[in-house]
Amino acid sequence: MNFLAHAWLARRGSDDFLYGNLIADGVKGSDLGAWPDATVAGIRHHRRVDAWVDQHPHVLGARHRAPRAQRRFAAIALDMVWDHFLARDMAPLAEQDQLVERCYRLLATRSAPARLEQMVPSLVAHDWLRGYADFDFTCRAVAGLGRRLSGPNRLAELVPWLYDDYPALERDFQQLWPAVHAALESDGRRPE
Repeated sequence: MNFLAHAWLARRGSDDFLYGNLIADGVKGSDLGAWPDATVAGIRHHRRVDAWVDQHPHVLGARHRAPRAQRRFAAIALDMVWDHFLARDMAPLAEQDQLVERCYRLLATRSAPARLEQMVPSLVAHDWLRGYADFDFTCRAVAGLGRRLSGPNRLAELVPWLYDDYPALERDFQQLWPAVHAALESDGRRPE
């Protein structure tokens, strides 16, 4: 799951909890003592969601369908594709618009971890969370993220497969999202 999916799963929590879910990919290690307790709960929740999703049978199946040479990077691309389906399917809901604005407010007014500080201003300024509803935008974002990794852009190499496998990926998401939502939606008040 990527930013939008993590936000949906954490939307009933406090701003600190939601913020922890949004920035967790930029926070490395287990020493979280520099963060407020609710943000720590959000970071831990995000990590729990990622571990759960990575083992879901539909995610494993999608990764297995990816081209062998790029399979190692497929999970990154899939996280963004899941956000595409979520953005596309929830776009008409006022609740999604409010959630996106809340995420942008939090990301714009709080400092991001070093690993995200270059990306977050662009994410907000260019409205990525709504942009994901457009699959072409999502694929450009996948390829763009690949430019930040060292070596050949394996994420960009996955883009043709994402287009070709779109119907199967959509079916995977239709099974994945209800399951992850039911299992892992949290307001941050229950211990993780």
